[in-house]
Amino acid sequence: MALQAATTLDEVFAGQLAQRLCLPLLKTDVDLVHCTLATAVLVISGHSLYLQQTGRAAPGPVMVDFGSAGMRHRSRSGARELLGKAVGHGKKMPLKVLDATAGLGTDAFVLADLACEVVMCERNPVILEMLRCGLRSAAVSDDVWLSAVIQRMRLCPVDARQIPAEEIEGVDVIYLDPMFPQRAKSAAVRKEMALFQLLFDCSANPQDADALLVWALEQDTARVVVKRPSKAPSLATLKPSHCISGKSVRYDVYVHRKLL
Repeated sequence: MALQAATTLDEVFAGQLAQRLCLPLLKTDVDLVHCTLATAVLVISGHSLYLQQTGRAAPGPVMVDFGSAGMRHRSRSGARELLGKAVGHGKKMPLKVLDATAGLGTDAFVLADLACEVVMCERNPVILEMLRCGLRSAAVSDDVWLSAVIQRMRLCPVDARQIPAEEIEGVDVIYLDPMFPQRAKSAAVRKEMALFQLLFDCSANPQDADALLVWALEQDTARVVVKRPSKAPSLATLKPSHCISGKSVRYDVYVHRKLL
């Protein structure tokens, strides 16, 4: 993993960020297609921050852009309905959700668009910087819808299990989306997941995901929701109260009490 400024104008901030993240800083003229110094590079370009895998066959860059066409489509797709049903959207207003595995913030954004108040936890420092950049860009957008949704999202830069007690007070739902297991056909893995696998040393720790669910179930919330591949076993072999299934994913719902 390394960091690079897209242009000479970005070099000062790139140097500061590289020092903060303890990453080597590549020269601006290094061609990432032929780069052998790192498998993935965090690139600073103006007010944008994106992650790029190196090499000839590498997919395109990954960034947090809440105003993108893809995000707009997702916030209005069938996935929105499944996720909303899983967290109990409509049963309480406003619904406060702790997204304990924020990642690139896509599910958190969908929940915020459903009028949920979302606290996002993320522990990976690189992903944290990408989230901060995406949130800043959306907050100053001229798009009234986008800036309004972002107001319902807040980032907490810690492992969810170390979150301050005041942050979890009043939370109705804890949402978990642990990284999916690696698929047998690597070509089927979307570019975001491929880069995440590089960041997390190629695989998530199954025991860590199990422990996170156990922690979540110990908290004083109405329910815990876990996103899983449709055919994957339940985390920690703990049977959910019920499941809400789609074509490729399902939501395991653990209900403690009614949402009031």
